[in-house]
Amino acid sequence: MPSRLARISACTVALAAAGSALYGIGVATADNSVPRTDREIPNVTKVEDSINAYYGGTADASGAYQASPKSNYAKQVRGIEARAKRQIAEAAHRTGHGRKPAIVLDVDDTTLLTYDWEKKYGFAYNATAFNDYVQSARSIAVFGMPDVVNYAADKGVTVFFLTGRDESQRTASATNLTRAGYQVPVDRSHFYLKDPAAAPSYLSCAKPKWTCSTVQFKAGTRKHIESLGYTIVANFGDQYSDLSGGYADKTYKIPNPMYFLP
Repeated sequence: MPSRLARISACTVALAAAGSALYGIGVATADNSVPRTDREIPNVTKVEDSINAYYGGTADASGAYQASPKSNYAKQVRGIEARAKRQIAEAAHRTGHGRKPAIVLDVDDTTLLTYDWEKKYGFAYNATAFNDYVQSARSIAVFGMPDVVNYAADKGVTVFFLTGRDESQRTASATNLTRAGYQVPVDRSHFYLKDPAAAPSYLSCAKPKWTCSTVQFKAGTRKHIESLGYTIVANFGDQYSDLSGGYADKTYKIPNPMYFLP
């Protein structure tokens, strides 16, 4: 997805958010954004080791590194999903005034897990290689998320996917979602991708040329969904930029220490 070109790597995120907890050394602060000494910078190898331990990644028969369903990552995700299912069930019954309940979900590392690709490329983004990976449609589902999505659909909640992936990746992405166990529609009316060449009129930041930030794109699209008569009862994303900007009753942050998207 093009927006990942501007992302900050996992190691940089660790510097900003986890250095002192991991290594017992103070990290650069808001008033001192440039590290004063090397001791304020987490060791890259140790950061990657921590990420791999968190996901419990091991190589499968094909050589791909898959996260473990017994990992601390999987356990944390399951706790979030349990809370979400309870809230979705309650919200589905409360939604009224002629409005239809809906949930919105990001794709990468919210519904489809990219850990195996990230591990292979050292948690560094490469647009060409990532596009090849997307087109292969081989990502596994984020643990338990198909159950949440299918549960919501069974409760009468409409499911929308909203991703920073490019329009050219639509077919492969939709195929991957279906293969991964999402038993809901993934047609154009339920699946929104970035399309700067044919930007929708409801995104003011897209005319006369695309200048949308992730927050503007996603919040603007959620606003559009609600204009169609839906109430978004829950919004899921692995980045805070997936969740900011309003137009959702409840937000759920899926853990992702691999990269950061502003």
